[in-house]
Amino acid sequence: MMKHRMILSVVLGMLVFTGCRKYLEQVPDSTWTDLSTPEKVSRLLGTAYPKSSYITFCEAMSDNVADKGTGAIERVNQDPFFFNDVQNDKEDSPEAYWHACYKAIAAANQALQACDKAGNTAAYSRQRGEALVARAYAHFMLVSFFSKFYDAATAASDPGIPYVTEPETVVFKKYERKTVAYVYEMIEKDLLEGLPLISDDAYAVPRYHFNRAAAYAFATRYYLFKKDYTRVLQYANLVFPNNDIATNMRPWNTTYARMSPAQLWDVYSRASENANLLLSETASIYGRYLGRYRYGLDYAHEINILTFNVTGGRWVYPVYYYGNQDYFVPKLTEYFVKASVNAEIGDPYVMTPLFTTEEVLFNRAEANVYLGNTSAVLQDLNLFASKRINNYAASQHTLTTAKIRSYYGIDDVKGALIQTILDCKRAEFIQEGMRWFDLQRYKLPVTHTTVTGQTIVLTPDDKRRVLQLPQSVISSGIELNPR
Repeated sequence: MMKHRMILSVVLGMLVFTGCRKYLEQVPDSTWTDLSTPEKVSRLLGTAYPKSSYITFCEAMSDNVADKGTGAIERVNQDPFFFNDVQNDKEDSPEAYWHACYKAIAAANQALQACDKAGNTAAYSRQRGEALVARAYAHFMLVSFFSKFYDAATAASDPGIPYVTEPETVVFKKYERKTVAYVYEMIEKDLLEGLPLISDDAYAVPRYHFNRAAAYAFATRYYLFKKDYTRVLQYANLVFPNNDIATNMRPWNTTYARMSPAQLWDVYSRASENANLLLSETASIYGRYLGRYRYGLDYAHEINILTFNVTGGRWVYPVYYYGNQDYFVPKLTEYFVKASVNAEIGDPYVMTPLFTTEEVLFNRAEANVYLGNTSAVLQDLNLFASKRINNYAASQHTLTTAKIRSYYGIDDVKGALIQTILDCKRAEFIQEGMRWFDLQRYKLPVTHTTVTGQTIVLTPDDKRRVLQLPQSVISSGIELNPR
């Protein structure tokens, strides 16, 4: 199959998803005080998810991008490429994400307070479960970005982030960071308490909230980062208890392969897409500039990441471009919400998949590598390949340990399998920011080269791998990260 290197003339801001727009217009503000019924608490919990995006700065810091020499210049894209602290606090910046996470935490804490004060607490159990898991998730994302990445050997001394468990009642409250180990303990406490309470029938559209599958998917990510691989398998198996993971994957080499870019944009982040376990609308201009940023996917990276692979076949992901340098896979796009029906102004959003079927598959496969379950790893990798290789044929594209070791030139089976998983994930989540987490987990160096020949290297122990806290937190008594 030829790659779809077509020139598109698309007005991204004109694409509006009806379902997303309806949801946005109905979500209440987290300052609501009437929480007298479980239903009202549920509506508040619609705001207990970070309404900001990490994708722009994560992608720009990763090894998925190059200096194209031309394109849109925005600090949220440029500064991360040079591994500098982002000099911007608007949408798509680390500072915006920090504040969005704590705003989500505040909503979760307000909901928990309402649940605890209710006369019939049993009637609020579902809401309590969601609030606990949502609070855990926001703190988990914060500690993953703004603290040294979890390492059991140093977590007890590495500075964490404030773990907030009560609604704020004062304007300037003093917080302490404590340690990464403490934050992870609190995350696990909230997660394990909340998981049994989650109920899928609490919402009209469960995938806008932590439903069971999404909560278990979060658990697989948490325990993967913590390297508790037995727990990863435990929760991965609960995501799809009927073992129907294959029918819940994105149909890239069948249904998707016949779609136009507009159709892909329309379906990729829909709640009706089985692969999307949890979705969140994020205030973002990423959909507008995706592919157009100066520091982004170029031809060399496209060939390296999205063409040839260990199966011997070719990835089916369609690649388009606006001009000579603006490469993109049509997945995430902007939808514009007007300030009012007749207004010409409004806000740009991107509906972001926070957890997907594919991530669960990869997390399970990686856990099985370290548990020595090689046959199970190969089974998952071959399932993934059967959905992603153009004109897939088992006789040609089936993966074996011998084939994988030969392709990578690695004798160690575990090392070769991990490399395969990381490469598959890199292709699957291209332009979604997920590569950054793998670079952090495995302490992989990142090298960026400018068009003028300047080389910038992010080494495994570089302090810049930890994002800087917003300057505004100094008033709360929190120390900034070292530079």
